Amino acid sequence: MAYRKTAAEIRRLDAAREHLVARATEVVAEVGWAQASVTAVADAAGIAAGSVYQHFPSKAALAVEVFRRAAGREVEVLGEVLRGPGTPVERLAAGVEVFARRALENRGLAHALLAAPAEPAVGAERLEFRRRYRALFAEVIAEGMRQGLLPPQDGEMTAAALTGAVGEVLVDPLTAPGTTAVDGLLAELTALTLRCSGAAPAPARTAPPRP
Repeated sequence: MAYRKTAAEIRRLDAAREHLVARATEVVAEVGWAQASVTAVADAAGIAAGSVYQHFPSKAALAVEVFRRAAGREVEVLGEVLRGPGTPVERLAAGVEVFARRALENRGLAHALLAAPAEPAVGAERLEFRRRYRALFAEVIAEGMRQGLLPPQDGEMTAAALTGAVGEVLVDPLTAPGTTAVDGLLAELTALTLRCSGAAPAPARTAPPRP
């Protein structure tokens, strides 16, 4: 009769795997994919390097899991904003701002997700997640066109352009902290989003009159 793991053993293994993925994510955020060796991750998790292979068959498999979880969370947050309250144009601008702000608050991990050199398995995941970001942007752009808030356009193309532009704009600030004023960058990125989608520019903010 084949041996079956007990419920307690399964819970222990699941907890160990979650701990390993969490520590691996921290290592990737700190040193990038190339330097996130199995040994470095094992040291961070407080286990022997060989124990990593009890949970993942290879470094690539672990890296893919780290990427999927971290990028999946960003897709989830972006989706919540783009499908939340407000007009499609407001949600589009807010979605880009929230995405960029989150990236700038966790620069190491964001750079790893968006641009850092990685092995082919992670590169393939990166392309897949870009498609998911693009689909979310295309959805809200289509809604904006239906409501007459955005001009007729190829929404898929605009969404692809936005996806690429946001990532490209963020690359340098993510690798050179302190050299870019965050609020100014977010304002410019939001303005770029409105121009790219053909939306009317947001009204300029004015300071309240002094008493």
